[in-house]
Amino acid sequence: MSTYGVSVLGADLKSVVATAEAADRAGFDAAWTSEFYTRSGSISMAAMAGRTQRCRLGSSIMYGVGRSPLVLATEALDLDELSGGRVVLGLGNGTRRMMSDWHGVADTAAPALRMEELVGLVRRIWNLHEGPVRHEGRFYRLNLVPTGEVEPPKRAVPIVTAGVRPRMCEVAGRVADGLAGHPLFTTAYVEQVVRPAIAKGAAHTGRDPRDVELISMVICAIHDDPEVARREAAQQIAFYSSVKSYEPVLEVSGFGAQGQAIREAFGRRDLPAMFAAVTDDMVDAMAVAGTADQVRAGLKRYEGVLDHIMLYSPSIGLPPERVTENLDSLIRECAPPGAGRES
Repeated sequence: MSTYGVSVLGADLKSVVATAEAADRAGFDAAWTSEFYTRSGSISMAAMAGRTQRCRLGSSIMYGVGRSPLVLATEALDLDELSGGRVVLGLGNGTRRMMSDWHGVADTAAPALRMEELVGLVRRIWNLHEGPVRHEGRFYRLNLVPTGEVEPPKRAVPIVTAGVRPRMCEVAGRVADGLAGHPLFTTAYVEQVVRPAIAKGAAHTGRDPRDVELISMVICAIHDDPEVARREAAQQIAFYSSVKSYEPVLEVSGFGAQGQAIREAFGRRDLPAMFAAVTDDMVDAMAVAGTADQVRAGLKRYEGVLDHIMLYSPSIGLPPERVTENLDSLIRECAPPGAGRES
């Protein structure tokens, strides 16, 4: 049976924490934070840790290229201690342009190999009690010799890696505990591309693909007027579809022509045309939008397809107040039944 989580968004840390706290009280399995050029994932998780009690706290995702492996490893251990052992470390590269323009990465080639090297190195640092870490890799160099005795970690912090194209999805099967999927994922793309890629990666290293948790955001909007909710979802779909890197998802899902129209409109900076290019069948396949009853019913199509369903509110073109309102509605209306809520 699929578990449910919430992607927490907010105009400020106070809002982020309030949403995570509400999701925890409502019985959701996890609260997930992300980072961008306006938000730190690790700081958000630290703030969430102090106001939640039971739910997993995940990053979906933190940038693996913005921190050294040592900083990533120590931040994750500190966060896990702070939360009482509830952290899931979600790592991603971002797009190649984000790697080069935002993080100053000179070599953006072979992102899958970079992530595999990083995950292995982070785990070795966590197990420094076994001896020094001396590493000379393609992307990372480390010569870490402890100056005294090092205690073993209290637990193995789970790592999930972001993936869209098949080779990046393979990474999760090869080295990670889970895959962090993309909001544009359709059930068809998951079944035809993602799960086979995870299985291929798992076979490469002799692992059972069932041990790899498939997690993905699902764009969700609740409104008394279904057309308002669908329009909000369409705007978020248009935003992601404007990125050429995600073209394969659209092609496999049957929306290649719409994607091209969206990218052309984006090139002209014509936002109304971008949003209008998102067709009704795209919204039906890439989002769950409508009244509360319609959203609850729509989420059922992901049951058994995803191991963990992350409710993700649209934000493109919406005021912060509407994002908060939608998140509140999703938490209230889509909370797992019988999940042991607080009074």
